[in-house]
Order: sequence, then C-alpha cells, then structure tokens
Amino acid sequence: MPKKFDQDAKDRVVRLVEDRVLAGNLSLQKACQVVAPRLGVSWHTARQWVQRSRREGRVHRLEEDVIVENARLRRENQQLRDTNELLKAAPAFFASELDPQRRK
Repeated sequence: MPKKFDQDAKDRVVRLVEDRVLAGNLSLQKACQVVAPRLGVSWHTARQWVQRSRREGRVHRLEEDVIVENARLRRENQQLRDTNELLKAAPAFFASELDPQRRK
C-alpha cells in the first residue's frame, strides 16, 4: 500500500534534492538516488516531486541563495576558529596566574 506524504514532507525532499544538485553539482537523478532513501521515499517519487515543483515554479533555492549562505557560513566558520584559538590560549594564561613562583 502506498504511503501518503503531506506537503511539508514533499517540500523537504524537494529542497534537499535541489540543495544536493547545486552543492554537489550532481544530476537530478543522482541527487534523488542519494537523498530519497534517507527520507523513506523512492528516488522515482522524489524525482517526480522535484520535476512537478520545477514546472510549477516553486524552486526553493536559487544559486544566489547558496552563494549568500556560503559567504555567511564562511564568516561564521572564521569566527568559530578565532574563538577556538582564544579558548586554547586561555588555559595557559590562567595556569601562569596560578603559578606559586610567579606570585612572590
């Protein structure tokens, strides 16, 4: 008996497939074969949903959105690297403050 998927589940599958197509530079078929089984959908069904979404003009993510998000993630990644470096240096600083020979 076929499963019934609500529109949110379909939209999620379409969004993930479109993301995989753009990010991985994959064909639609290959992206569907990668994403769909993880979500409990056959790749044929996922491909049909993506094609229907494209026909109806409901493309969820444009290439420009991916570029903007990529830039945001790069900035965030750099901030996290800076924070990690600071946290790595902190124990050495506080250890030197607690050194009994330094207190005298």
